Amino acid sequence: MSTAFAHPVTVWIVSATVAVVAAAALAIGLLSVSGRVQPALRKELWLRLGSWCVLLPLMIGPVLAGREWTIGAVTLLGLLCYREYARATGLFRERLLSAVVVLGILAVNFAALDHWYGFFVALWPLTTCVLAVASIPLDRPAGYVQRVGLAVLGYMLFGAGLAHLGYMANDANYRPLVLLLLTAVALNDVAAFTCGKLIGGPKLLPATSPNKTISGALGAVVVTASVVALIGSALFGGTGMQAWHWLALFGVLVSVAGQSGDLMLSSIKRDIGIKDMGVVLPGHGGILDRFNSLLLVAPAVFHLIQYFIGFGLDQPVRLFTGGG
Repeated sequence: MSTAFAHPVTVWIVSATVAVVAAAALAIGLLSVSGRVQPALRKELWLRLGSWCVLLPLMIGPVLAGREWTIGAVTLLGLLCYREYARATGLFRERLLSAVVVLGILAVNFAALDHWYGFFVALWPLTTCVLAVASIPLDRPAGYVQRVGLAVLGYMLFGAGLAHLGYMANDANYRPLVLLLLTAVALNDVAAFTCGKLIGGPKLLPATSPNKTISGALGAVVVTASVVALIGSALFGGTGMQAWHWLALFGVLVSVAGQSGDLMLSSIKRDIGIKDMGVVLPGHGGILDRFNSLLLVAPAVFHLIQYFIGFGLDQPVRLFTGGG
């Protein structure tokens, strides 16, 4: 456990998270006692807080526990998100394609666990090719574009895309970065909601997400980018990422990619006519409703940092397949 908290940023993030949850519980308790909130809203607030009290240990715990736990947690998250997506879109009825997507999710996360970068990046186009031809022998050309398109999108988001978060764990100093991303996307949501409510103004994309405003989106970029860049300066000192403009880009990328992931899922839900992807998390909806921001943040941040620094370049590679 001492190794888990070796980096001061890890200590800062975990401590701040605990403090925020405690403050939220105190605030909701005071509002409940004072009677300033309606019973329905009070119940909603407690449900949301209760869900966070369950989610946060499940998010932070594996990261602190170690590399294998982190990659395992990302694998499970990808499978659970795909399950909700497949049920919501009807893709679960295409058993062959769903089986290929699941195998693809397992394979790309194994490549991350094996620390085999060449195989990791190759699986994206290779799995797409397999999905393109897998259902052809069934001789059902009707609906081919739709089912293959849904399958490729599902693998891209919940397999190849999300697995970048797990691959980061191959770096000896992965914990503060992964924890930063997990907490930053949550901060991004809170900042967008708060700025939107306080400032108001024109809607961002009313047909896609009626509650989001331009002021909320811009406020989230300012708040999230500032916090991420500030913490990033403690993470990337002495590296190619330490220049202020690259740190600013890092922060903006987290916020914009996070909001884009949220809007992407909103587009999917609007298209198929549902409000939430699931009901497993009271006050949040489904697992995918809560973690949609990470789907685009993980690959975007990975390749930015990979360009300047790389991940695990000083660590053993091909741990299971014996390549080096």
